[in-house]
Amino acid sequence: MSTIPATPSPATVPPVTEDPTPPRAPRRRLADRFGGGAGSRWFPYVLVFPLALILFGYVVQPMFATFAESVGVDGVENYTAFLGGEGVARSALLTSLLISAASVLLCGVVGVAMAFLLKRFQFPGRGLIEAIILVPAALPPLIGAISFQLLYSETGILPRGLQQLFGAENPVLPFSGIAGVLVVHTFTMYPYFYLATSAALTGMDPSVEEAAYNLGAGRVRVWRTVLLPMLTPALVSASLLVFMTSLASYTAPLLFGVDRTMTMQIYINRTNGDLPMASTYASVLGVVSVLFLLGMRWYEGRRSYRSQSKGVASHRREITNPFGRWAALVASLLATAVLLAPVATIALVAFSEDGSWTTEVIPAAYTWQNFVTIFSDPDAFQPILNSLQMSLLATAGCIVVGVLIAYAVRRLDFRGRGLLDVAVMLAWALPGTVVAINLISAFSTGNAFSFGQVLIGTFWIMPLAYFVRFLPLVFRSSSAALAQLDPSLEEAARNLGASWWRAFGSVTLRLMLPGVLAGALLAFVHGVGEFVASVLIYTSDTAPISVEINNRMYSFEVGTAAAYGMLQVVLIFVVMVLSGRLEGGRRSSREAAKWTA
Repeated sequence: MSTIPATPSPATVPPVTEDPTPPRAPRRRLADRFGGGAGSRWFPYVLVFPLALILFGYVVQPMFATFAESVGVDGVENYTAFLGGEGVARSALLTSLLISAASVLLCGVVGVAMAFLLKRFQFPGRGLIEAIILVPAALPPLIGAISFQLLYSETGILPRGLQQLFGAENPVLPFSGIAGVLVVHTFTMYPYFYLATSAALTGMDPSVEEAAYNLGAGRVRVWRTVLLPMLTPALVSASLLVFMTSLASYTAPLLFGVDRTMTMQIYINRTNGDLPMASTYASVLGVVSVLFLLGMRWYEGRRSYRSQSKGVASHRREITNPFGRWAALVASLLATAVLLAPVATIALVAFSEDGSWTTEVIPAAYTWQNFVTIFSDPDAFQPILNSLQMSLLATAGCIVVGVLIAYAVRRLDFRGRGLLDVAVMLAWALPGTVVAINLISAFSTGNAFSFGQVLIGTFWIMPLAYFVRFLPLVFRSSSAALAQLDPSLEEAARNLGASWWRAFGSVTLRLMLPGVLAGALLAFVHGVGEFVASVLIYTSDTAPISVEINNRMYSFEVGTAAAYGMLQVVLIFVVMVLSGRLEGGRRSSREAAKWTA
């Protein structure tokens, strides 16, 4: 039989005494001492300071160096020559603005019309067009311009074909000069309007439009008072992208012989050794770009364009008229041919023998030798190796800096956060020629940001230019991915004892990784196809693929140039497939984050 032990009397319980020595506080980690802990009020500044230093040294400071180069020792003499003189500078500025404005108008008409047709109507061939409508956007700028030159210029396939068909003495309907530039811009930039308008139409409540019709409004009034106001943010965003891209365009004016544009004058003055005047052009062009960016943002922010209704998504209307269905089918086939023609032209010419295509409509002799030469000849393969190396280095830098800046802007509270956001996007607002001139002005002599070394004429100036130009791609993609993650996930890891670095690397970075990689792939593929900045700062040993294509074209080695271009196109399509899969992974990460929360 078990017994229950007696409860000890109070006299037998030893007294509880307090230790006069307070317990030793746990040793703080070195990272926490110096602001590494996320709870420290100094932590945001410790993280942001090196990032701000990088942006200042490689984005902002080169801009000041360009302006200093433009004023030189003569003060405003270069600007006086820009505004006066023979009128070349004023003509170049007006021509650039005219081309950019016309490009916005033409791309807007094509892109918005295609978005309405594909999102609001069901007709034969719609699926085919929707599958290939973004093909022109996949072409690198130089290859896109070359393909349109091979197709539509006076020596192009289409004008020569029509000349033979109609027995005319001269090529029929050739494009040259500003008209040729606008053709290139329209067919390569309308996807900006198409994508923005398609997204807006998908999220638009059709009951608002139907209510306007029920109240007696006509189609024109509905367009003016309902659809266009609701589409304003999308149209402003697309207009900004098209205007900035057109203003920075160099390849189309180069190939279609339009010398009086700002980018062409920057290149001409740079190659003539007149760096101060090239810097003047670059400064003016940079100011115009930034002013347009600020103006469009002000216009968009004047009022709210949100709908308060909660209707259902719209359905596509079926075209039932027999004539309309046949006309839609014919138009679909014609649009398919137009969209695929640039890529088909590059693929066709890539297999042509160099020097064999003279007066014929299409090349007469074909060979595999162009691709064999590229991969077997070390000198021919070197541009590919250069592009891959420089793009990988630049992309690695974009990932590190872009992710940390995105985290700082999205998650940390500190003074100057808006300035950091503006600084990282500033390079995106500047044309590639301006970025190149900025780097030339800043690093033609040694300074603290180049560790006392002259970077111009070296290998490192090229990946630095790519880093500056394409950092905004990784930053925006990372910022968008971070905006969709619940901060409580990282806070939970911190509450369980993880350091900030461990919580950031194991939780936040892992969940935002698909978005980061999508932006990195875009930066990499843009770097491989970059030409506008490269043509001003490359050397014979660091020539990338785009510069080699341009040099081969001027040497009349059209087949080899097209073979290089075809490799770029294949690479871009591979990246598009990978980006699509990463987008699926991003959605899965968001769902996992929701379930984890």
